[in-house]
Amino acid sequence: MTNISQSIDRPKGGEKAILVHINFPAGQMQEDLSEFKDLSLSAGAEISAIVTGTRSTPSAKYFVGGGKAEEIRDAVLHHKCEVVIFNHTLTPAQERNLERLFQCRVIDRTGLILDIFAQRARSFEGKLQVELALLKHLSTRLVRGWTHLERQRGGIGLRGPGETQLETDRRLIRGRIKFITQRLNRVRKQREQGRQSRRKAIVPTVALVGYTNAGKSTLFNRLTGADAYVANRLFATLDPTLRRIELPELGPVILADTVGFIRHLPHDLVDAFYATLEEICEADLLLHVVDANDSRRELNISQVEEVLTSIGAENVPTVLVYNKIDLSTDILEGVDRNGNVFVSASQGLGLKALQDRIVDLAGENIVERSLSLQPKDSRLRAMFYQLGAVISEKTLDDGSSELVIRMPKAKLDKLL
Repeated sequence: MTNISQSIDRPKGGEKAILVHINFPAGQMQEDLSEFKDLSLSAGAEISAIVTGTRSTPSAKYFVGGGKAEEIRDAVLHHKCEVVIFNHTLTPAQERNLERLFQCRVIDRTGLILDIFAQRARSFEGKLQVELALLKHLSTRLVRGWTHLERQRGGIGLRGPGETQLETDRRLIRGRIKFITQRLNRVRKQREQGRQSRRKAIVPTVALVGYTNAGKSTLFNRLTGADAYVANRLFATLDPTLRRIELPELGPVILADTVGFIRHLPHDLVDAFYATLEEICEADLLLHVVDANDSRRELNISQVEEVLTSIGAENVPTVLVYNKIDLSTDILEGVDRNGNVFVSASQGLGLKALQDRIVDLAGENIVERSLSLQPKDSRLRAMFYQLGAVISEKTLDDGSSELVIRMPKAKLDKLL
């Protein structure tokens, strides 16, 4: 089946945009304005104006009040803008009403994040996951009230499947969703086979998690010597990258770099990226990377923990790794009394302390032992080999074997 996003001609350069940010009483609907600006710039928007306001609850028709909606419309006309971006989740009806009023495209926070993911996806799997999320989002927005959608031209909020929605009925959308889901299920099985191989070889997996732009990929490159894509922008990494490294006293470890999180990450994205997020759930240890200089770091930490809970990874042992300490004069490298590690991935500070912490936590359940087995113990010897636990073997004159094995202590105790 052909990818329905192939026919979209992406625009060259930015689109003039009006940003709309409404302050609500503290709670689930409150968003951050500076993060919203970063998201819009990451999507390629040229910000012409920012309209702010305060409400206790959203309006059913326009999300904002009638007067504020007219203020936004005047700003669109004055700046000749092509798109209005809301820092909130809009219903399909609100989106349609606003597009009729503004006579230009309107997208919400979810559509904005999906658009950035559509631009960033590089691998075949990543593109499938983004398209699945886009299709689920667009399936509720098949009927639109503004004729710009008839033109085959991409733009913020319209990458991926985008404007073909007017030619694609719900049956085709459902068919494509089913097809992509089947492909991703195959990817999921392949990943599980890889994890089973690592478990048999008793190689611990350490996954880097954290808020977007916390410096995970820079730290990943420092620890592994890899060249994973790094950029000072939101969601630079979408596709998981795995590398094998050797740590003193622990041996081989698989390090996984994963997609960054953000507050109110769209549910469609969490669902679509589950094949990738499984690497986090199945890890032996999580390195939760935090930007030590971000004024919102405590809030970001709680948002990441919320996503980890939603994907079932809340019980995986976790180390907080405060990154970018080189940008502050009063933070020293090393480990504090709570076991948190302070590093600068860009400058290579605190990496030895971090490696020691990984060895302590990932290796605490793995033991290395010398065993003497008699010929009658051939079945036990075969089981050690099947588990990939044998490091070396020496056969003695009396027919017995001396094995050096390395494996989890609980499993060794059970076998013996």
